[in-house]
Amino acid sequence: MGARLERKNIPPWLKSPNDLKDPEVFQVPTGLLATVFGPNGSRIPYLEQVSKTMLELKVLESSNFTEVVIYGSYLHKLRAKWMLQSLAEWHRQRQERGMLRLEEAMNALELDLGFSEANS
Repeated sequence: MGARLERKNIPPWLKSPNDLKDPEVFQVPTGLLATVFGPNGSRIPYLEQVSKTMLELKVLESSNFTEVVIYGSYLHKLRAKWMLQSLAEWHRQRQERGMLRLEEAMNALELDLGFSEANS
């Protein structure tokens, strides 16, 4: 796979032309983008600097996923991919636990309402 570079502002830590070849690619559910990358991608510059990579996000047309493309040296790309996938999974699980708690609270509320109506 050749370079799929579209950005004009290449970070200074990408020095070798090889850093722009063969990017790591994975998909993130579009609903998790704001939690992982911040509103409007505000955390991307920080994530790029910390991981010494360059990130691109590409929304897939017929899917609920966004493609994350990572450029950099081999080890930096792998580490950034692992970090971002772990972060996305953590947020997904956190949302899932929140939905379960909400469901439990609503069920408890229904039970409380049923109990109070029976005593009226």
